[in-house]
Amino acid sequence: MAKGFIITIIGGKGGQGKSQVAANLAFAYAQEGRQKVMLLDFDSQASGDQNFITGLRSKKNIKDLGEFSGAIDPRTLQQFFVSHPANVSYIGMPTDPVQSNSINAEGLGKSLKAITSIFPLTIIDGGSDLNDLTLKALEYSTVIFLVVSPDILAVNQTKRLYTDLVTMMFPKDMLQVVFNMAQKGHPVTAEIVGKTIGKPVIGSILKDEQSAAAALNSKKPMMIMAKNSPFSKSMVDFARKLINQSILKKLDKLNKPTDVSSKKASPGEDKKAANAWLDLKKRIHKSLVDEMDFKKADENDPKAQVILREQTKKLVVELLGKEDTKGTLNSRDDMAQIVKEIIDEALGLGPLEDLLSDKLCTEIMVVGPTKIFYEHSGKIKKSDVIFTDGRQVINVIERIVAPIGRRIDEKTPYVDARLTDGSRVHAIIPPCALDGGTITIRKFPENRLTYKDLINFGSLTQNMADFMRIAVEGHRNIVISGGTGSGKTSLINMLGAFIPANERIITCEDSAELDLPQDHVVRLESKPPSLEGEGEVDIRCLVKQTLRMRPDRIIVGECRGGETLDMLQAMGTGHDGSMTTVHSNNPRECIGRLETLVQYAGAGISAKAIREMIAAAVHMIIQQSRLDDGSRKIMFITEIGGMQGDVVTLQDIYTFVQKGMDKQGKIVGEFQASGFIPKFIENLEKKGYKVPRGLFANDAPVKKAPEKKDGAAPDPKKKAGGKK
Repeated sequence: MAKGFIITIIGGKGGQGKSQVAANLAFAYAQEGRQKVMLLDFDSQASGDQNFITGLRSKKNIKDLGEFSGAIDPRTLQQFFVSHPANVSYIGMPTDPVQSNSINAEGLGKSLKAITSIFPLTIIDGGSDLNDLTLKALEYSTVIFLVVSPDILAVNQTKRLYTDLVTMMFPKDMLQVVFNMAQKGHPVTAEIVGKTIGKPVIGSILKDEQSAAAALNSKKPMMIMAKNSPFSKSMVDFARKLINQSILKKLDKLNKPTDVSSKKASPGEDKKAANAWLDLKKRIHKSLVDEMDFKKADENDPKAQVILREQTKKLVVELLGKEDTKGTLNSRDDMAQIVKEIIDEALGLGPLEDLLSDKLCTEIMVVGPTKIFYEHSGKIKKSDVIFTDGRQVINVIERIVAPIGRRIDEKTPYVDARLTDGSRVHAIIPPCALDGGTITIRKFPENRLTYKDLINFGSLTQNMADFMRIAVEGHRNIVISGGTGSGKTSLINMLGAFIPANERIITCEDSAELDLPQDHVVRLESKPPSLEGEGEVDIRCLVKQTLRMRPDRIIVGECRGGETLDMLQAMGTGHDGSMTTVHSNNPRECIGRLETLVQYAGAGISAKAIREMIAAAVHMIIQQSRLDDGSRKIMFITEIGGMQGDVVTLQDIYTFVQKGMDKQGKIVGEFQASGFIPKFIENLEKKGYKVPRGLFANDAPVKKAPEKKDGAAPDPKKKAGGKK
């Protein structure tokens, strides 16, 4: 017996009468072709509907067939199907939705292959969702009928479904449109449907609500109950067309995609294949730019972006259809992957899109078009995906900076920016970047980190968090010190969350990153100069503006220059409780760093005067560090005690002591309290605060802190007793 054909019938959305078409086509084809037809129900979203339409209930169901481990032959298959006298056999879907959603699609694939040697024709009701079950049916199909009714929304959904299937490399001739519920005089005609979808209608089925309702009530197919109804006559005409024009035989010769689960090998694994892949992307990109104007799209309108993406996808598929992709696109996954890459580069951030969506990826570093590195779970890795060329890297940079009013060009070849999710971006381009556009993206967690998160990460202890809350609520001026990537921004966000909600907070940043939970927050961001070199607003200018804005707290994202002087002056003139961050490696270096930054202001202040200003304005330094194992910890919480001679005195309150590394390369250590009590605690207690002294003790007695000169260890003879 010759191999049989498989017709799968699907819909762009529910309510198109797809199940009615599938069932009655089976009876019409069996009648006109005088041959056996198998009807299979693969629609897991409408469990049991075919039982009502056909009036049949199979001995076993599709789930049982998928789990059958024996060989499928005419004898073993009989235990599954039920036969109708009209030469139609039927296997239904489980009526229990839970069972319907747990069907073994791979097992059914083996059964479909065997069924084609038993039945000349198999018709599958495939549902309106491209799930694993439906995709398995499409993989074995001879033809796919897309059923659509005269409804504009349905036509649009079917158009999208058609594009998706072409993207999956199903041949266009394999996809045929069936116009159901056709009505004379209706404004949506078969011609309009065909023109909208981009595929002429292969057959029209007339609307017949009266016969359909009567057939459902009697649980009989319309082809059996109402043979002379308009629906049945048009169904017979459609079946005759398929038979007389040998449509199934012709379509059976098409090259169809196989193995939906196959994965595309990375283009980088084969240099020749990689070059062919990139060359194909370049050609499609060029054609896209020629045919579409992406600049007209409104980037702030989500609906416009969705429409643009759909239009771009359709055009990409059409352009790829004109290319010779043999040897480059060998599977459905290849086609889907290259379409995604082209759309991402045309409308998004190209190969960075997947990295940005990966929650475990914390940093992305692009070095030209062919090298993309990223930090994943604390480890640096190299991505297999690359940009098409250097121009695409520049396009991505321009796409990032344009929405926030920044620019990058040869005159100013570097920029600080941010993404819509708050991630920090730095970019630098040629001629300064010798290997091509360089992008560094620091991602921040989707949800704001709290002190509880940092405790769980091992960055600090509960006692340290409680102490920092007391310090913030007690209006201590705090400088957070740390190196690049040490977690300063996350820490200042955490400290900012401790500020009482009734206080007015003003933040000043080069690129807005702070995300404070309070309602009364004024966020200020610096502005680069215009093309004419005018209109620049730097951090120093913003800090000066804050003093006229009635701030309770001033938070400067980072002090890098002369704004440090203005920040210290603000801290020392009635704006207690302010915070900022500085790049340095330990609290002692932090003092020197602040001194250097103040000198950038060019005020001609002596070094000793600057140190006196620091000692008077800053109350605490919190040192955050990133350790060798990638973990981030608070290494020191240090109080500034004032001046002793020409030196600013420091006293550690908490420290992290490293003791070694475990077998997994993780640093082992513990947080220790020095046992000394900060000076401001006494002042708070005088105001009525009750501060637990256990915060400052490990196992040793609680002691009061003397001043420590130049970071030296305190003299035990000078330690205060355990009074309080």
